[in-house]
Amino acid sequence: MNNDFYSFVKKNGNLITTAQAVNIGVSKTTLTNYVAKGELTRVNHGIYALPDTVIDDMYVLRLRNQHIVFSHESALFLNGLSERTPFIHSITTPSNTVLPASIKKECACFYVRPKLFDMGLEMRNTTFGNAVYCYNVERTICDILRSSPFLRDSFSITAPVNSSGTSIYAISIGSNFLPFSSSLFTSFF
Repeated sequence: MNNDFYSFVKKNGNLITTAQAVNIGVSKTTLTNYVAKGELTRVNHGIYALPDTVIDDMYVLRLRNQHIVFSHESALFLNGLSERTPFIHSITTPSNTVLPASIKKECACFYVRPKLFDMGLEMRNTTFGNAVYCYNVERTICDILRSSPFLRDSFSITAPVNSSGTSIYAISIGSNFLPFSSSLFTSFF
């Protein structure tokens, strides 16, 4: 394997896509030859890894489709609010996007109106240090509450007016009180 190519793959989290390889001058045939020699492993369609690489499944999902954002339980994990990696990743995509059947099979997929898709969008690092898109804590909690009928019955939304006359939205679950921005509540509830 070419040393420059190897260095590029190492810097890229031990993964490379066919598009990235072609952009740096490595042909598809060369990738196939590297796989045949055991110098690369095919992870998924168009995604390759160095041998013995522990695969970052969240990053691979991001490489497979640029129109997904980790949401719900996966976003809780990425935001540090859950210690367990979800068994099935939750992703959100705009409702005008068609996801491949292979992604639909392995993920819990949620669709939102395109105008709401970017609201609360952030970049977070996976446990492997690779950057992926997910929703912030505020959006994640709204998504979970909105999509779970069981949880919907166990919380209440309040909008007390502050001294300046504006509403401050909050969720109260039991004795816990969690303030949120009005833009998320007016968009989702």
